[in-house]
Amino acid sequence: MLGEKIKEIRQANRITQVELAQALNVTKQSVSNWENDNIQPSVELLKQIAIYFHCSVDHLLELDTGRKILDVSHLTTEQTAHIQQIVDDLSKCKKK
Repeated sequence: MLGEKIKEIRQANRITQVELAQALNVTKQSVSNWENDNIQPSVELLKQIAIYFHCSVDHLLELDTGRKILDVSHLTTEQTAHIQQIVDDLSKCKKK
């Protein structure tokens, strides 16, 4: 569940609920409610949580089972497109 995942990642990063709340500009109670599955963060907040913890929204929602995530955030759009082309080419080779 999303709340458990947020709590797990927060604790793994040794961040308190107060610190996370401050970073996201929400109340500590909001973070507590998310972690206890009383409420769900908005889509925008879910995106901010993923950015804060340097993970994907898929990871937070536990939709990335077994998939590898490659961080290309530090690359240019052109470099990212080149890497995507390499991945596509390798996928085609695997299918042959």
